[in-house]
Amino acid sequence: MKIGQLAKATGTQVENIRFYETEGLLPKAPRTDSNYRVYDDTHVSRLAFIRHCRSLDMTLAEIKVLLRFKDSPEQTCEEVNALLDEHIGHVAARIRELKELQTELKGLREQCGVARDAGVCGILGGLDRAASNNSRAASKPHAGHVKGSHGGLAR
Repeated sequence: MKIGQLAKATGTQVENIRFYETEGLLPKAPRTDSNYRVYDDTHVSRLAFIRHCRSLDMTLAEIKVLLRFKDSPEQTCEEVNALLDEHIGHVAARIRELKELQTELKGLREQCGVARDAGVCGILGGLDRAASNNSRAASKPHAGHVKGSHGGLAR
């Protein structure tokens, strides 16, 4: 199948397929005499694996490790276990961050119980105060997302 057919069959954008090839996650497809890439069921299967890992919010680096072990089934999966344990830790930390975010948003929402003029809106006032406090603290390191939880590229 051609790249467009692979994209349609797997629900993956053509650009992402090319990116996965470039990054070494998906093996480069052989080309026809007219220079079209030709994909087969092994590409479909591997791409489905990659996409499922991405749906679990795994980074490309994590997926590369998993694929390395998938391609070497005789190896012990100790590193796979460690990788998943670390990823579970990232997810738990993100859940804590999201709960803190939810608490902050609920606190903001409580500042404005009824609709009124935007000039006296408690939510906007609370956001303004928080923004002022954050701009003073901008020189401090930002906790942001958990280190390693996104790994840069999100394809």
